[in-house]
Amino acid sequence: MKKVDHIGIAVSSLEESLPLYTEVFGMKHVKTELVETQGVAVAFLDGGNVKLELLEPASPDSPIAKFIERRGQGIHHIALKVKNIEERIVEMKEKGIQMIDNAPKPGAGGASIAFMHPKSTGGVLMELCEKREELS
Repeated sequence: MKKVDHIGIAVSSLEESLPLYTEVFGMKHVKTELVETQGVAVAFLDGGNVKLELLEPASPDSPIAKFIERRGQGIHHIALKVKNIEERIVEMKEKGIQMIDNAPKPGAGGASIAFMHPKSTGGVLMELCEKREELS
């Protein structure tokens, strides 16, 4: 693990949530993108020492919609920046971590991602995140 890449925050509406982060907290809204494979619209925010991803459900049956329905808006996951994600997945499994994703999937910003099950990470949804260097 190289560092924390970002923190994902589930929100019901990007339009309603963005002003808190940009106008009140002064973070820079870098871009917004639709990640169809994950059923989510993502707003990327740069807070200087931390990057946030606001995650809005793209459909009522998306994983983020289900998360908000069960738990409400709030922190969804913490992403760890890695190199060689396939090797990290194997390493996590060897160390007893239950993976939700046994192979990398496409994520926001062109990243390859894989989630670890919260049952084996102290109740926190953790994501392995490998980005092309120019996106880091």
